[in-house]
Amino acid sequence: MNAIHRRQFIQRVGLSAASLPFLMGLPSLGLAAPARPRQRLIVMFSPNGTVPTAYWPDETGADFKLKEILSPLEPYRDRMLILRGLSNKVRGDGDGHMRGMSCLLTAIELFPGNIQGGSDTPAGWASGISIDQEIKDYFQSREETRTRFGSLEFGVGVTDRADPWTRMSYAGPNRPVAPISDPYQMYQKLYGQLQDKEDLKSVLDSVREDLKKVGKLISAEDRKLLAEHQALVRQMEKEIAEAGRQKLRVAPPTFEAGIADQNDNVPRLSRMQIDLLVNSFVNDMARVATLQFTKSVGMAKMKWLDINDGHHTLSHEQDKNVEAVTKLTKINTWFCGELRYLVDKLAHTPEPGASGTMLDNTLIVWTNELGKGNSHTLDNIPFVLVGGGWGFRMGRSLDFKQTAHNRLHLALAHGAGHRIDTFGKVALCEGGPINLG
Repeated sequence: MNAIHRRQFIQRVGLSAASLPFLMGLPSLGLAAPARPRQRLIVMFSPNGTVPTAYWPDETGADFKLKEILSPLEPYRDRMLILRGLSNKVRGDGDGHMRGMSCLLTAIELFPGNIQGGSDTPAGWASGISIDQEIKDYFQSREETRTRFGSLEFGVGVTDRADPWTRMSYAGPNRPVAPISDPYQMYQKLYGQLQDKEDLKSVLDSVREDLKKVGKLISAEDRKLLAEHQALVRQMEKEIAEAGRQKLRVAPPTFEAGIADQNDNVPRLSRMQIDLLVNSFVNDMARVATLQFTKSVGMAKMKWLDINDGHHTLSHEQDKNVEAVTKLTKINTWFCGELRYLVDKLAHTPEPGASGTMLDNTLIVWTNELGKGNSHTLDNIPFVLVGGGWGFRMGRSLDFKQTAHNRLHLALAHGAGHRIDTFGKVALCEGGPINLG
């Protein structure tokens, strides 16, 4: 029964507003809206811009040809959306890399701060929530889509340093979310021993009681901070309880011990993290994830590709440097190959409890903080969507001609059923969600 028919039925029968929340859920009346299919979101990041001539198709529409960088995705071209012409139009403090990274998913200005980058004004953290966390919060607000963690943030080769170049996910203004770059640490988070959880529960019990004791002794302003800490304790206690109840559908992957979190191991670390990510989705621990390769201004040396130059250094070479362009094309093609590995894993994993595969219900967004490294442009930011389950018409190459990327984030939110009117900087949301239908 669609919304109009439900409304007519309600008017005809004369139901009161007070009874609707209960009556709408009775299956025999057929008033309840149909359940949405399971949906998942993965945002994958690689840094320092792309090589436009080796990345963007020449054609738009369904009849497009993949260039070299995107060629690993050829088997999935009918499940892709290549989105050209999306621009990060957020301005304000910070250099191109800082705003490129920390405004990529937040689509709002950085706070003023004292972190200096390049030759532009210093800046601080982003002043708003990121779209992955916005959708995570929406999923977590509904019983049918709530999971143990809500979201998981995976890193590959991300340095320990915390600054606007290293963080793209934000739980809110001034609240960057750190990716976990060590797969063994992520494994422990997902599948840690019961004793560890019991020890933590004991500590939280003590903390909760201590917070109660000081509540009457502090100022009203401090009570706001205290309330935030109490909410964090409650959330951690909830995660512990849910972890104890959750039964794994699939056993966790088995890893070789002792693979150090360092540059030369990035290919192995990448596959370990992707295996963990897919396993966490199979076991419904989260429905939102980020997969961040290195960071903005990332200086990884892709020795496994016979490239000894730092990635960021190469990205600053002029276009006439043919050798540098060849190496950058090779680097970005490698990142696409890791995306292909993720897509393959999802495409060959049956959807738990339903028909089809996990790729049918998972949307992957591959993006970058810059459109092109040597110009630091925030125009034509690379956005490729792969997968399904979000109601978008896939198998196309589209050109949005310098549209603010806020409008893509609105489309993602609406695709998840989260009908927000604006996201990030309000002035950049004019026109609403881009049309991906």
